[in-house]
Amino acid sequence: MTAMLTRRHFARKLVAGAFAGLALHGVRASAALVTESGGFGPPVADPASVLDLPSGFSYRILSQFGQIMHDGHRVPDSADGMGCTVLSDGRLCLMRNHELDPADFGSGPATNSAVGERAFDHLAGRALPGGVSTLVLDPETLAVEEQYLALSGTIRNCSGGMTPWGSWLSCEEDVSRAGKLAQDHGWVFEVPVAPGGMVAAEPIRAMGRFNHEAAVCDPTSGIVYMTEDRQDSLFYRFVPAERGALAKGGRLQALAFEQHGFPDTRNWSGRILPAQGWHAVRWVDLDDVESPADDLRRRGARAGAAIFARGEGIHGGDGELYFTCTSGGAARRGQIMRYRPSPAEGTAGEHAAPGRLQIFLESTDPAHFSFGDNLTVAPNGDLIVCEDRRGGKPENWLRGVTPDGRVYPFARVAAQTKCAGVCFAPDGQTMFLNLYSPARTIAVRGPF
Repeated sequence: MTAMLTRRHFARKLVAGAFAGLALHGVRASAALVTESGGFGPPVADPASVLDLPSGFSYRILSQFGQIMHDGHRVPDSADGMGCTVLSDGRLCLMRNHELDPADFGSGPATNSAVGERAFDHLAGRALPGGVSTLVLDPETLAVEEQYLALSGTIRNCSGGMTPWGSWLSCEEDVSRAGKLAQDHGWVFEVPVAPGGMVAAEPIRAMGRFNHEAAVCDPTSGIVYMTEDRQDSLFYRFVPAERGALAKGGRLQALAFEQHGFPDTRNWSGRILPAQGWHAVRWVDLDDVESPADDLRRRGARAGAAIFARGEGIHGGDGELYFTCTSGGAARRGQIMRYRPSPAEGTAGEHAAPGRLQIFLESTDPAHFSFGDNLTVAPNGDLIVCEDRRGGKPENWLRGVTPDGRVYPFARVAAQTKCAGVCFAPDGQTMFLNLYSPARTIAVRGPF
């Protein structure tokens, strides 16, 4: 679906979080979890207790909760999914989600009574605190030259994905109904990169109302693939009526297997879906996608769609994509799925050459891989996966996964919070990630 990218092409081709990114090369059909090996060396303890990194790597905190941004609002808390792209003037642009509930006004962007008319929804006259903030960086020094609120009035903006035409898809992981709130929630919002301020929030209702997590867009067809953070979630694709014009509508579908004996990928009660080999898929059309009863996934499953265990982060490139299932597998410690679209993806011709899915990794050992969430691909071709362990004192890692399925520790989050939003600058020299709460956006440089 996209041309094979060499290391030489990485600098000018990678768009973090989108299909234009570098993908894993030479992955074996079997993808069982293997022992820790490879990688960049063991993480070294950080004296500041923020992020332990291997020798030769360093980090810088670019932005943190409570700082006053250039528009007068403060940096919100609960920094989650994030994407990076390059602006026309060569500067880097980070689009950062904030996973805030209606009750989280104290953690939101505004200290005054309202953000304004551009906010999607309000409660008691105050714009809901969830949304998106933008950081514009000098590509060499990483100095923050602009920082402002880009989307407001939404709920639990969890993850999303960059589009090839210069926008960020921000996804609500919440399905609250209008009542005390003025609006239904559970939508995808498209936010132009670096518009210079907050945009009017308009949901793309045709992309479905469900517990959205992440999205990735194929630059050739414009098809958007989406995950859902539910224990009985589906894996969706949105086939737009017109490439690059998502608001004009399209078809929402869910992945199903051609072989009807594999309806459940979670493997909670045994190896229902084997990790060996590939499994041909088909796509089920969904109707009533605005789903006022929040039953889209259940109706899809009754129509034959496959069930996944908490679909979360997604990354695409080189004609295939990877997405995490946070609680999948018999140990419920997580899976990574790998999908290869049909050469005729989204058209009638895909029936003759269907797309294929495999379990790339299924964790059986929490010491190696536990609750994978956001993920990306490093310049060396390895996956970098954020862990999302919960609890009073969570110990979360960024795990590396080699093309043959070996897992190694890349970095340890010394601050007791989850890591999220991992992505690379298009030149591959800088990795960005978020520490969830208190929110900190970090740049990491080293011999990737």
